[in-house]
Amino acid sequence: MPESFAARLRVTVRPTLLFALPALFASAPASAQDYPSRDVGGWTVAASKDGGGCFLTRSYPGSGETTVLLGLDVDGSNRVSVLNRNWSIKPKERWKLTFKLSSGGYPNHPVVGMASDGKQGFVTNFDAKFPVHFAASKALHIYRGDVPVEQLSLDGSGAAVAELRRCVGLHATKPAAGAGEKGRSGRIPKDPFAPDAGRRSGE
Repeated sequence: MPESFAARLRVTVRPTLLFALPALFASAPASAQDYPSRDVGGWTVAASKDGGGCFLTRSYPGSGETTVLLGLDVDGSNRVSVLNRNWSIKPKERWKLTFKLSSGGYPNHPVVGMASDGKQGFVTNFDAKFPVHFAASKALHIYRGDVPVEQLSLDGSGAAVAELRRCVGLHATKPAAGAGEKGRSGRIPKDPFAPDAGRRSGE
């Protein structure tokens, strides 16, 4: 999975869009930061290097080679992108699409256009239950009004989402930077006996 693609997918679909650009792909199972990408049920599961969460992705053969990505962060937020080489949607364009899963659905859901690695498509986020619906579904159908946008098999998504949650759990249990300093006042000088003892411990 190209890093530049997934690195564009952290977004909140609101009047003011915020794109964060997490890096991806780590390499050893000792911690979340070292989580290696792996194939599970036909999906690739990987971690973001920023420690904010993980994602699963899959590309489908056929016209335009559609790519789907589901990202999940430690705070429970999620994002979904769908890209295809043949689509004409432009970055930052706003549309409302209907998402139908075998378990659950989201009519007239707002999405934002994006492009990456020669493909065009959209990114959006859903409520906290979306990964549950995604895992329990055999297919994802997307429509623009009456026009079918994409109809994709989600075979293997249950196992992939389970691994995705395991990956996110590793991130959630990783100590936050500076956590070891809690309980100690930041007003203590770094060296109280130095001539410049006015400096604080964090300086």
